[in-house]
Amino acid sequence: MPRFTVHVRDEWLTVPCKDVSNTVQWLGVEALRRYTKNKPDNGGISSVKDVRFYVRRCQGHGLLDADDVIEDVLEDNDFVEIVIEGDVMSTDSIPSHPGAFPFPTYQKPHEFIHLDGNSLTTSDLVKLGKGIYQIKLTPEAEHKVRQSRQLVEKVVDENKVVYGINTGFGKVARTLIPKSKLKELQENLIRADSTGVGMPLSPEHSRMLLALRINVLAKGYSGISLETLQHMIAAFNSSCLSYVPEKGTVGASGDLAPLAHLALGLMGEGKMWSPKSGWADAKSVLKAHGLSPISLKPKEGLALINGTQMITSLGAEAVERAQAIARQADIIAALTLEVLKGTTRAFDSGIHELRPHSGQKEVAFRFRSLLDSGHHPSEIAESHRFCDQVQDAYTLRCCPQVHGVVNDTIAFVKNIINTEINSVTDNPMVFAERGETISGGNFHGEYPAKALDYLAIGVHELASISERRIERLCNPSLSELPAFLVSEGGLNSGFMIAHCTAAALVSENKVLCHPSSVDSLSTCAATEDHVSMGGWAARKALRVVEHVEQVLSIELLAACQGIEFLRPLRTTTPLEKVYDLVRASVKPLDKDRVMTPDIEAVHKLLLQEKVWEVASPYMEEYRKSQAPHVPAL
Repeated sequence: MPRFTVHVRDEWLTVPCKDVSNTVQWLGVEALRRYTKNKPDNGGISSVKDVRFYVRRCQGHGLLDADDVIEDVLEDNDFVEIVIEGDVMSTDSIPSHPGAFPFPTYQKPHEFIHLDGNSLTTSDLVKLGKGIYQIKLTPEAEHKVRQSRQLVEKVVDENKVVYGINTGFGKVARTLIPKSKLKELQENLIRADSTGVGMPLSPEHSRMLLALRINVLAKGYSGISLETLQHMIAAFNSSCLSYVPEKGTVGASGDLAPLAHLALGLMGEGKMWSPKSGWADAKSVLKAHGLSPISLKPKEGLALINGTQMITSLGAEAVERAQAIARQADIIAALTLEVLKGTTRAFDSGIHELRPHSGQKEVAFRFRSLLDSGHHPSEIAESHRFCDQVQDAYTLRCCPQVHGVVNDTIAFVKNIINTEINSVTDNPMVFAERGETISGGNFHGEYPAKALDYLAIGVHELASISERRIERLCNPSLSELPAFLVSEGGLNSGFMIAHCTAAALVSENKVLCHPSSVDSLSTCAATEDHVSMGGWAARKALRVVEHVEQVLSIELLAACQGIEFLRPLRTTTPLEKVYDLVRASVKPLDKDRVMTPDIEAVHKLLLQEKVWEVASPYMEEYRKSQAPHVPAL
């Protein structure tokens, strides 16, 4: 029999429906009848038939017409909300906000990724966040998890005193807890640590957080039971995602507050999100997907919250996006150099062999492969071949040196994040092969915190130098192009304020690039007396990367606009392909219009790495033509 989960004020009700030819109005009346039946005073409702209400979906808050037939507008187990006229919105219902709900048409993936705790990459984790894979454990991981759990159960059976299994936590670690209260101990730990504040992580980020925690537990050093781990995997595969506030972690003893909220939803408490329900009561969301809440055994609460997974999951996205925008920045800068009629001499391989940083050499190669050569001739370059210009401004000439170190920074940070992804960050650790548990400090987030502060500082430079190139494109005394890249200047402002937007983003980044990991505050009654502040390092690194993407979106628009004033001359084939890609989404600026949609459209191209996709085949052809002198990075 079809059933629906209905939210009325502060309660979640399951309403069965024998006849789906009934109307939405019937569903609302039946839900209100059940609601008032459970209230001593009928919830202040004297007659259900006299109540004026409307019905909307919990996910997206789309209104449903009262006369619609249920089978036409709802599916079995759908979540809906009854809003009584005059009531304020319930605090249980969280309005959607831009960017937070990436699965409006989510389809459960058929492809699986097998986790063993040893081989997950930042790229894999980002794909897990996007809902591309379901999760399975490898047989080896299942075996290790069982072995680890057996040792924990032996400790409990033999009444040995072991931190986190049958003692209190932190400052009260010497307090012994009786066996009869060990389940309560673990559940209390989750509830007590669920102290996060701020907006919830987006479902995409929550998926990454849950996937990464599963991967760490799969290593078999946490003492969690296979049953509990399989419950977590089932929740992930059904996209039942806990409400996790983004703020509250100091990054040691791990990301306690975010991971506690992650566990709280899995326990059937607090709120959860699924593509079907939107934000709803966690127990109801699990039930609607045929899942039951986890019941914590000794050590399991601690196993779920000790670790750096909040820092690392957000850091994984930051470093993947940084890598994508860094290599596309080379293409955008090359196009700007072409529009500004710069020289290619500064990218001569001989120069860069004399200062052979790998990132610098690769960026110089990319410029050579994109700009005028016997491989890809440029009519624009030919038009100023015999001019008297000797060298360009630093923002053009020094791209290999500035962009290059960004590439090297990203490679360094990616190595640390990939190591962290596959590291055990619990305390205490359960060594089944040695028959002992050992307390340590792997939960300390200093490694990813420092790395992500470094990432923000490094990748910011792409926006800093890009903004200066935008200035050169817009300034007629530097570009020999119309002021602000538009005809009828004065009547039209062109890119004048788009450049201001870029400047604003660069300035904001300068503040965000102040490293959070240089700070520490003593917590937990001076037991946790040095912390990493890695959660903020990760969140601001991600924001810095986003700003870099937006600044480069503006530069790409400006460079393509500059091309319009050089026609009919054409640039090189790969750069023409980039121009065509942009023009498929954004038309030339012949007169002023609202530019925000243009910037967003190009930003989307960069997020999808389309600029790299259209240009990179030509770059690889050029590389092959230069082989064996130019190895690929």
